[in-house]
This record gives sequence, structure tokens and C-alpha cells, in this order.
Amino acid sequence: MIAEVIINSNVKKLNRKFDYNIPEDWKDRVHVGTRVLVPFGNAKNLQEGFVISIKDSSNYTVKEIAKIDQGELTEKQVNLAILMANRYFCNISDCIKLMLPPGTTGRNTGSRIKEKTGQFVYLQKNWEEIESDIEEKIIKSPKQIRFLNILNGNEGIHILDIEAMSDTSRVITKSLEKNGYIQVIEKKIERNPFKFKNIKRDKKLTLTEEQMNAFNAVKKAIDEKRFEEFLLYGVTGSGKTEVYLQLIEQVINKEKTAIMLVPEISLTPQMVDRFLARFGDCISVLHSKLSIGERYDQWQKIKEGRAKIIIGARSAIFAPIKNIGLILIDEEHDSSYKSDMSPRYHAKDIARFLAKENNIPLILGSATPEITTFYKAKNGEITLLTLTKRANNSHLPSVNIVDLREELAVGNRSMISTALHKKIEENLKEKKQIILFLNRRGYSTFVMCRECGFTAKCKNCNITLTYHKDENKLKCHYCGFETKNITTCPICKSKNVRYFGGGTQKLETEINKLFPSATTIRMDIDTVTKKNSHEIILNKFKEEDIDILIGTQMIVKGHHFPRVTLVGVIAADSSLNIEDYRANERTFQILTQVAGRAGRENLPGEVIIQTYNPNNFSISYAKNQDYNSFYKAEISLREKLNYPPFCDIIVIGVSSKIEKNVKEVTQKLALILKRQNIKNCYISEPIPSPINKINNRYRWRIVMKCNFNSNIIDKINDMLQYYYNMKVKNTRIVIDVNPSNML
Repeated sequence: MIAEVIINSNVKKLNRKFDYNIPEDWKDRVHVGTRVLVPFGNAKNLQEGFVISIKDSSNYTVKEIAKIDQGELTEKQVNLAILMANRYFCNISDCIKLMLPPGTTGRNTGSRIKEKTGQFVYLQKNWEEIESDIEEKIIKSPKQIRFLNILNGNEGIHILDIEAMSDTSRVITKSLEKNGYIQVIEKKIERNPFKFKNIKRDKKLTLTEEQMNAFNAVKKAIDEKRFEEFLLYGVTGSGKTEVYLQLIEQVINKEKTAIMLVPEISLTPQMVDRFLARFGDCISVLHSKLSIGERYDQWQKIKEGRAKIIIGARSAIFAPIKNIGLILIDEEHDSSYKSDMSPRYHAKDIARFLAKENNIPLILGSATPEITTFYKAKNGEITLLTLTKRANNSHLPSVNIVDLREELAVGNRSMISTALHKKIEENLKEKKQIILFLNRRGYSTFVMCRECGFTAKCKNCNITLTYHKDENKLKCHYCGFETKNITTCPICKSKNVRYFGGGTQKLETEINKLFPSATTIRMDIDTVTKKNSHEIILNKFKEEDIDILIGTQMIVKGHHFPRVTLVGVIAADSSLNIEDYRANERTFQILTQVAGRAGRENLPGEVIIQTYNPNNFSISYAKNQDYNSFYKAEISLREKLNYPPFCDIIVIGVSSKIEKNVKEVTQKLALILKRQNIKNCYISEPIPSPINKINNRYRWRIVMKCNFNSNIIDKINDMLQYYYNMKVKNTRIVIDVNPSNML
């Protein structure tokens, strides 16, 4: 028998099958999905690979599989990896890695994550017999007696814990074990991310009429065991999560498993708490802030069928579930569901594939659905379920727009407008909480000399450096380069160096000056680097009576803060001023989401949006929380300009450390594409990317606008083959289908 093996490599020419003989003794152990170690070429070490098919014979003289490695895949997972590699123009092995247990994808198998074990102590004799030996003075030692008494009510306790509780040493333990009173057993220890949580159980709520209608529609698909895609479109605070919870209960009652995807790690703790309160510890959570060991154990818990609900970010869609019954994607509009690294997949595409394959429903939930999703719902491709009212009868917040041009006209150059300042004062007096949103971190967005116009830029990227006051450093948010702050211009030696723009650090400093008695906490990438820091910050704000939460987009999505009555948006224009056809959509979404944090319970909420563009339709419609009017305006614009959902956008990016190379290669590739005369396909001229240099690599691109299908895949693969044959050194190519970021 011959195994066709894909070698674990990102080298494009190795993205093909290699034949290996299956040893006679292993014919029952090697199948599609088996992870193997094989001799390859002239390499001294065995190479990792994956069996993707099996056949009777080979036309070549072949070597034998040397070892069977840990962590195998199912045939369905292998087929998904092949499909993904074709759609996203990457190696099959890159896709397979997404489906393997965390910590097991390295080639050095000796350094991989293993199960954590510990020694646990149990009574070997029954307690009546032990008591008799104590009474008859067969057991005399007070320490041994104390040890046994404690163990009597705590069997299965860790050896270190029992020794600490009884104030004994390992000598006592070994003596009792030698005399047959106890046994010490090596057992697996699960690294449990929930072990410090103390969540009170709750009961399901009574659904509103709208919630019940949505629930019944999805339940019908669950009961009938059929695929149907739903968009649960509900205003902020309308109770989408309660609908999720009750649908998941239906799935669990059928002894099946549910996947719940959330866009941000910062959302995961709050979502996990709600699910723990409802379902207990039959939950697994997967996200990058867990330790490798915790992720490995959560993966194993899922694989063994002990987890009935999987909650996590994008990559949780690849969890090894054997009996899936429902997939839910909360905040489905969020760009974080699209990977910006190879493979550049979208979690919604994978979820849709899995839902169809398993004949189960897929639910997409959002208060501000992606334009493409809502378009499909309007056209009947997706079933639309609508929640128009907040679940607890609270009202949507009132929203006011402040024109910052008028603030400048009266001499207010502060980050805080007069209206927002007044409202912050009022809320502080009334002991109500406040959220201030600014989607820029750092202190100042750029540093410039006012004498000669010099601007401090990253030495590796064509981008200005951001000033971080806490560390007194200038940092690049693209490549990570940092340097000391400058106070003297390196060009003209002037001391007239000034800081422009403002980030969350500067906002926090200004708030502390304006309201010295107020307590503040900041949440951005700079403050959430440590494990559990997201959860710690959110819990502090919620439970420790902190007055003001300042943060980036981490704070705007999905969080429920009952005492927040005021939300201030410091610079609503930041997401408008980007070179992306979705700029209006992103602005509307983020303003609507942040506004939804205010007044979620009985207290009325208020939102103040500061902007230099008060007449922009995305801002004016966000003021009224009017998604339908925004959608009509935006979809009309998209249709005229032929942007998604009326086409797909494919960005072909080329980068190199040599500017001449990247320009020449991109021009040749554009010529190859245009010579293919692809019908109904716009191919742009090759041009530099909006940020044309990142991490010392010059960047050019070609943009295609077409309907993505198998014919387009074939044409792009033809172009890629031409590129690989060119063999231009130090040049890279990236194909991104419907990228989340056009920069």
C-alpha cells in the first residue's frame, strides 16, 4: 500500500504529493489524516508530513514511512484543508496546521506540548481497617495519623496538597505507601482556564415575542437536521445572546455540540461568564491569550467529547468536534474573522462549509451586519431574523453630534468638547459611569519639527512614529520598531519639536487634568499585554466603581455595563480617513456599537459624537441608529462603483527589499493576467500599496474586481506558476481574496 504524503513545508514547490510505502505492520494504523515522519531528499532528519490519500501502487521507487507521529486528522479535515489551499492560494500543510492541537505543530517533536500529569493520593485500605490499626497502635506516628485523617475526607488529593495540609514530608507518604495504607497514582492534570472563576448559576429568561420568533425559526432547522443560514439582526441590547443560549440548550439536549465564535479576546471572558452561569463547566474556550498548555488541554477536552460548547475567536472554527449541531458567529461584521496571515481564510466561509457538510444551521448575529451579509439576507440567500427592541424595555440612547470645527472657532483646542465636558461633570456628580472611545493608541500620532517640517518616521516602514509618553519612546505600530523620543530636530537642530494628533494615552492624561477626582482605567493594546489583562480591566471597571473607561475598539463590542450612561466618541473621523471602500461602513458600525454601550438597563443613556464631518451620511445615520437608511445609501454607492457585494476583490501583493524588483515583477504579473482576457474582470494597473514600505520591504499591488470562481482560481494559478518560474530572489507574493484591510 502506498501513502500519498504532503510534506509540512511552506516551500511552494513542495506543495504536492509524495509517495511512501506503508510498512506491512502499519497498514491498519496509517490512513488519510495520519501524521507521519518520513525520509525526504538529502535531509539528515526525518520530515513531518500528512497522509492525504492511499493507493495500491506507485510508478516510482519509493521510501518507507519511518514513524507515525502524534496528532492525526480525520478525512473530512484533510478535505477541508485541500479546499482551503485551493481557495486561498497557499500550501495544504499551512491549512492542516490550523486543525492540529495547539503546541504540536513544530517539527521538533521533542519540544511539543505534552499532557501535564501529577501524583494523587488515595486510600489503599478501607477506613474501618485503618481505624483498627490506629486503635491497636500498629500506626503510632501522629503525623501518619493526621495524614490519614485528612485523606479520609479528601481522596484523590494532589500529593503536595495533602503533605502541606498535614504538615508532613515525602518520607511519611512513602512509609504509608510501603505499608499498604495509601496508593499514589500518576494522573493527568487539566490546565483549566476557569479554575479561578466563581460564577453563580442562572436560569434562562422569558423570551420576548421577537426573540421567540427567531428562536422558533432556528429550532425548526435544528429539529429537521438541515442547513439554513440565518442573520439575527438586532439592535444593541436586544437580547441576541439569550437567543443563542436557548438555542444551544436545544442542541445539547440532542447530545450535540455548538461552536460560538466571538471577534475579540476582550469579549471572550464576558461571554464565557454568561455561558458558565447557564451551562456549568461543559464549556471549552480557545483564544490566543491562554497559555499553550491551557489551549492544548482545551483542545483535548473537545476531542474527547467532554465539551459541549466551544467559545473562541476565529481559529476555534477548526476545533475537533465530532458531533456538531450548531454554529453561531456573534458580531459577524467584525473584520477580525478574516485572517491577515496565510492561510488568509474567513471564518464565515469555513463555518458555512461545515454547516452545509453537517446539515446544521449557521447563525450570524449583529446589530450592524456586514453590507454583503445584509444584501444576501434582503435577496433571500440568508434567512433574516429581526429584533427591533431592547430586551429589558430600556430605550436606545440619545445621540448628539458635536461639530469640532465650531469648537476650534471659539478657541477650544482640547480633545474634549464643551458639550462632552459638561456631560462628564454631570455624570461624575451622579456617580454614573462613562466610556470614552478613541480608536488610536499612544500619546501623539506623529512628531514634527515646526521649523523645517521634519516628521519622525519609522526606519523600516513608510509610516510616522507614534509617541508613547509612558515610556518616552517613539514606536511603529506596523513593524514594532521603537526609539527614544526626540526633543531636537535631527535635520535643522531646532528645539521647536511638537506633538500632533492624540491617542488614548493623551486622552487619559487630559481627562486626569480636567477631572482630577475621577478614577480612570485605560484599555488598548498597550495595557492588555499580560495574561487575563482584558478580563482584569473589564472587571475592575464593572466592580470597583471606576468612573471612566478609556479605550480603543476593544471596549465597544458586546460588553454589558449596567451603570454606563454616557459614551463619548472623541474622533469619529479616524475610520473615515482611510483608503478603503468600507470606510463608511466601518464608521457606521463602530459608532453604532459604541453608542450601544450606554443606557443598557434602567438608566437612560446618552452619546456624544465629536467629528469634523457632521454631514457624512455614516455619522448622521449612526446618530439615529438607523441601519436600514445607512444600508440603502451605501448599497447604492457600492452598486455604482461595482464594489462588494456586486463583485469580489482580489488583491495581488508583491513585496521585496529591492524596489526595482518589486516594480518589475508586479508589472509582469499584471501583463500576464491581462493577456488571459478574463471575462467580466477588471484588472488595475500595478501601483504602490497605500503604505508602500513595511519592515524594509517595498510593496506593490494589483487589484482585481470580478466574481470569484473556479475559472478565476485557475487564471491566478497560471499567473503564480509564471511568478515561481521567474525565481526572483527576496520577492514575496500574497493573494488575498476580499481582504479585511486595503492598506
